[in-house]
Amino acid sequence: MSFPWVEVIFSSAAAVLQIVIQPFFWLVVLLVWMQYRRMMKTKESIYGQRDSALRISLVSLVYGIIGGLLGSFLMIIFGVTINGLGVAWIWAIALLLMLFSPRLLCFSYAGGVLALFSILLGFPEVNIPGLMGLVAVLHLVESVLILLSGHQDPLPVYVRTPGGRVVGAFNLQKFWPIPLAVMMVLLGTAEQLPGELIQMPDWWPLIRPWETAGHQDLTYQILPVVAALGYGELAITCLPRERTKISASHLAVFSIVLLGLSVLASHYPRLAILPALFSPLGHELVIFLGRRQEMQGRPRFVPPSSGLMVLDVIKGSPAHRAGIRSGDVIKSVAGQPVNSRYELHQALGFVGSVFMLEFTDGTGEMKRVRVRREIGASLGEISVPEPGDLPNVDFVMGSPLKNLLKGLLKKLH
Repeated sequence: MSFPWVEVIFSSAAAVLQIVIQPFFWLVVLLVWMQYRRMMKTKESIYGQRDSALRISLVSLVYGIIGGLLGSFLMIIFGVTINGLGVAWIWAIALLLMLFSPRLLCFSYAGGVLALFSILLGFPEVNIPGLMGLVAVLHLVESVLILLSGHQDPLPVYVRTPGGRVVGAFNLQKFWPIPLAVMMVLLGTAEQLPGELIQMPDWWPLIRPWETAGHQDLTYQILPVVAALGYGELAITCLPRERTKISASHLAVFSIVLLGLSVLASHYPRLAILPALFSPLGHELVIFLGRRQEMQGRPRFVPPSSGLMVLDVIKGSPAHRAGIRSGDVIKSVAGQPVNSRYELHQALGFVGSVFMLEFTDGTGEMKRVRVRREIGASLGEISVPEPGDLPNVDFVMGSPLKNLLKGLLKKLH
């Protein structure tokens, strides 16, 4: 029997659409909007540039629905069920880990810890293949969303590298509300259960739930679930689009390997230790590789030997309309050489509303463009940091538990 692709696609889509009209889903959308609103306020406070948090939220909503359709389809193909996953335990462990570091608020770490406790102590009893399969699918969906939209609307910032140098960078942060169709195993025959049933092939499910071993009469019910995914990273050595491609590829490899280990563990329970260990360790490797490249690699946005490098441009500004983009190097204004912000502002003070500007693009090609602007208006460029500039943001995430203990000790003294 072949796999019922059409029926599964329509069932997944119907469940996802069911979620989209639920009030709780729009509560998650509201929380996503609040996160973007906070980011846009940060951008406005640094550069005076206003952007629409509603627009970015609606774009994330569209991508989130696409991710939900993909995730639902993958979960059904692999047979990931919510039976025996210990979702309450996962959230409890995730919140506990967050006290040590906010970045540990991730199902990869919480799921791995829960699975290891279940293996070593026998409590709580958890369907480890299903749990690890859920983690793998969610991260695979995240990798696709990062590839599609992780580079959009980045925040240009000045940051300090471990070596103490202040360089230009982009803060990449995205949040997506995810409507998911997940399955639950029901014990009983087709005659005992309501609803239309889809006949599945004998090889399905790939991830077999442990708690139903020995039961012949199994039926799977599709349930709507609301989830959310987030992504955060710094692009220091490359442009945002290049950074997200690398991040998405690393995360996709991690997800596929974890998914394969989950399938293996569902057929050979003694191998459950493999996905349980790989979930936190593999995800930590992905984080390590990304950070090492960005923190120890060669910074991309630093002053060049000649000219003024542009970190970013304000949308709709004269620089943006002239075709100047991130990484371009302004060489001259009306024939006057430019090698710093001061020289640029000096040159702009001597030109009229229309002037010629020379710059090199990312490929090194020299371009000459006609720029129009109001007299006295800025060009709209955000240049890379120069010697003496300070970081304008701090992305070092301290431990909430450590900060709490410090506060208590300070009060005691």
